[in-house]
Amino acid sequence: MKQAGTKGKTLLTRARRLGTHTAMTPKLSPPPIAVLGCGMGRPWLAPEAAACLAAARVIVGGARLLAAFPDHPGRRIPIAGPLAAVLDAIETAATAGQTVAVLADGDGLHFGIGTTLLGRFGPDRLVFFPNVTAVAAACSRLGRPWAGLPAVSLHGRTDATPLFAALAAHGAVAVYTDATNTPAAIAACLLERGGESFTMDICEDLHLPGERVRRLSLSEAATASASALALVLIERTAPPEVALHLGLPDEALLRHDAVFTKAPVRAVSLAALAPRPGDVVWDVGAGTGSVALEASLLNPGGPVFAVERDPARHALLAQNIRRTGALTVTPVRAEAPQGLDALPGPHRIFVGGGLSTRPDLLPELCRRLLPGGRLVINAVLLGSLGQAMDRLAALSLPFTLTQLQASPASPLAGDLRLAADNPVFILTAAKEPAHA
Repeated sequence: MKQAGTKGKTLLTRARRLGTHTAMTPKLSPPPIAVLGCGMGRPWLAPEAAACLAAARVIVGGARLLAAFPDHPGRRIPIAGPLAAVLDAIETAATAGQTVAVLADGDGLHFGIGTTLLGRFGPDRLVFFPNVTAVAAACSRLGRPWAGLPAVSLHGRTDATPLFAALAAHGAVAVYTDATNTPAAIAACLLERGGESFTMDICEDLHLPGERVRRLSLSEAATASASALALVLIERTAPPEVALHLGLPDEALLRHDAVFTKAPVRAVSLAALAPRPGDVVWDVGAGTGSVALEASLLNPGGPVFAVERDPARHALLAQNIRRTGALTVTPVRAEAPQGLDALPGPHRIFVGGGLSTRPDLLPELCRRLLPGGRLVINAVLLGSLGQAMDRLAALSLPFTLTQLQASPASPLAGDLRLAADNPVFILTAAKEPAHA
């Protein structure tokens, strides 16, 4: 075992002093709050962590962990209801000089209460004791290395983007579940997005008498019941039909007409859009998804909403998401701007056309665009370009204009000729905080 660093030794010394503080020693700083990882199954503590628990006058934890120490004489603060009240109670006890031990499932710093405690008390007032995590326990049961395996927690979340992002980038993920985001619900969510090429390992009640580990297809998992203490590992079993990358060939995606954003215009438009990691991106009038799919590569960890009103194009859009494995792209069949109300505020908006027939669309897009956001518009008709420029000027949004005409080579008489595409105008507007 490696020697602890200077800070680690200091914290360990402070931990050993737990129990020496009393309300009669006001000159001493409050004792450190001990965060004890309890591992998996029946709690097990290393000797020094056990000593911290024994010295604690106040113990904090969920009902299951508190019940595991029925003989502890300390006052109990259950973690139930709003966490703010629990944190206030910890603060009150620690400020009064009482030693506090917080019991955490697995390891408190791995999707546990440790992050919340750090946000409230800071690292100088806390001392952490690690333990086995659910991910490590599950991988040991499966005989699978867990170095490099991404893990996400859907506990208390309604947004599955972290799950989709991990699978799109790595093809595998460990997921902490809850009463809403059950293994069955997660499997159904992936199937709805077109994620048939995955298996799910459901790991229940690890290190407890009722432990069970099952490997199921997503279709099987979608109807399976599971324990409340379940972690799932999801892995891709076959590569996507189409390898997703920037500069996809125009023929790579399914479409039923020639109305789409071609590769040269797509490249310049995405460069103008400049999505950042975590950004919310809208593609309004997404067609069959050529821009939305490549945009998903540029905002890792963020969602892309591809809005398309035509049912036939929307169906092809959903198929292209499945074929490329671009799980962070959500197909939205809706008429804009009415169908945009339920979407989260965007950092980036791309509009491929259609503004001339919807005069109310651009003002609404500019209103919804978040401060500091970017809006990129493609226009082919001079009338559409003029209207868009006038509306942006009326909204006092600064913009730049680029005209692009690509000329791909094609064979002719044993040689090559350049066949020019239609020119496309690319408008890029920026929304400064003053325009919020």
